[in-house]
Amino acid sequence: MTGLPWLDELISLVLATLRSATPLIFAALGGFFSERSGTVQISLEGQMLMGALTGAVIALKTGNPYLGFICGGLAGVFVTLVFAVFSLKLRMDQIVLGTGLNILAMGLAPFVTKVFFDSTGSTPSLPAESRFTSEPMFLLFALIPLLLWWFAKTKSSLYVQFAGENPTILSSLGKSVLKIRLYSLMTCGLLAGFGGASLSLFLASAYSPNMTAGRGFIALAALIFGKWKPGPTIAACLFFAFIDSLQVQLQGSGLPVQFIQILPYLVTVVALAGFFGRSRAPAAIGKPLEESK
Repeated sequence: MTGLPWLDELISLVLATLRSATPLIFAALGGFFSERSGTVQISLEGQMLMGALTGAVIALKTGNPYLGFICGGLAGVFVTLVFAVFSLKLRMDQIVLGTGLNILAMGLAPFVTKVFFDSTGSTPSLPAESRFTSEPMFLLFALIPLLLWWFAKTKSSLYVQFAGENPTILSSLGKSVLKIRLYSLMTCGLLAGFGGASLSLFLASAYSPNMTAGRGFIALAALIFGKWKPGPTIAACLFFAFIDSLQVQLQGSGLPVQFIQILPYLVTVVALAGFFGRSRAPAAIGKPLEESK
């Protein structure tokens, strides 16, 4: 510590913001791939929840948090593959499907913990050696420059963007819009699963029921707030994480705890109310491929 109380508090707030932002940014970047390719992504919450649960279970069984983290990402991919079958192949309504997958994830988690740990609540606490200290945060902030470069400089980024804006152009070039949306969904699931695994292996020491606490929806709000662009979306996640970290510090200030705890959600609603009308979603988002041609 520096010995200066105000500076120590500032440093603590900054570090808490970066930690809190890690799962949000993972999930929001996942949603970015899905929605920019033309698929509405309401199921980020479910993907994160499955990532958190799987990461904790695998880390407990193997003692290896890295393996748990990877498996958490793969759990998110599995959820998006289910989503892809029903949304891309069977053309089911994507909002209804995403909502159903969120409910399924919340209902499946107690079943898994009952089978493995004879508990319908939390998993046992992870020992210190089976948890992360800062690795997911470092991984994320190493990936961000690569993602920004990919979005600005690569041809594959243009394919993803055209899949969500004007799929007809891709079809005329002989590109498969279906494959592009599928790969984008898988990337979304991997990143959202990493976000969930960050919760149980990094921010906490176990999986607990509904531990995502709406972070999937806040990540989606950050994506809208950032106008479906990676840089502004990341900045929005940092802003929401700052508000969340600030409310934790304010809990000892004498203000009513109930009002302090709703601060992140209140800010999210206010932000969306003020900016959603000025944001333009990808033109072909949510449209079946037949309607997008």
